[in-house]
Amino acid sequence: MKLDILAVGSHPDDVELSCSGTIAKEVDRGKKVGILDLTRGELGTRGSAEIRDQEAKAAAEILGVSVRENLEFSDAFFENNTSHKLEIIKIIRRYRPEIVLCNAVEDRHIDHGKGARLVSEACFLSGLRKIETIRNGENQKAWRPKHVFHYIQWKNLKPDFVVDISGYMDKKLESVMAYRSQFYDESSKEPQTPISSSNFLDSITYRARDLGRLVDTEHAEGFTVERHVAVDSVFDLI
Repeated sequence: MKLDILAVGSHPDDVELSCSGTIAKEVDRGKKVGILDLTRGELGTRGSAEIRDQEAKAAAEILGVSVRENLEFSDAFFENNTSHKLEIIKIIRRYRPEIVLCNAVEDRHIDHGKGARLVSEACFLSGLRKIETIRNGENQKAWRPKHVFHYIQWKNLKPDFVVDISGYMDKKLESVMAYRSQFYDESSKEPQTPISSSNFLDSITYRARDLGRLVDTEHAEGFTVERHVAVDSVFDLI
């Protein structure tokens, strides 16, 4: 299966919180989208890895993505090293995405910035023919995605571009709330965390509304880039 977009998160729910509106929109447009989780989020204060597995599956079904995989790296302790890069390279070469969406370049959780660098470097290395990887007994062909874009997470980073997700906010929130163990639930007896407050849940909407306001749409999601984005015509920006 060849993917148009591969969205990668250090933890299950990173993608849903940050770029699920964009994903839902592109799926509706007929694009093939996949999600790759680097860890199972096993060190999360609330819930468990097994619960997160089920929540991630439910969120993927809501968004209508073609595939979702988990590399089961060690939560908080995975490293930007050769072995971890090679595992991501295998996924990139398997699905050959045109675009990779990945973690924020800088954020509150240490895994986010670390995951951003790890995935970005793996995308580049995946294009080098002399790096050999094998799947099902056969050598994989080199593949480098055309673009790597970083979504925005906890910190209010300044986006380099935004995507209009008007009409997809309900789907975004539905995919987020698939992770019921993690987010605001007044009946929950679990410990409180920075992302379990009602304020955090509200922030998902008011960030999207504010980005939308700035570009004269209802809702939007922001991304940062590693290199200049080019267009054929200035009218492509409208």
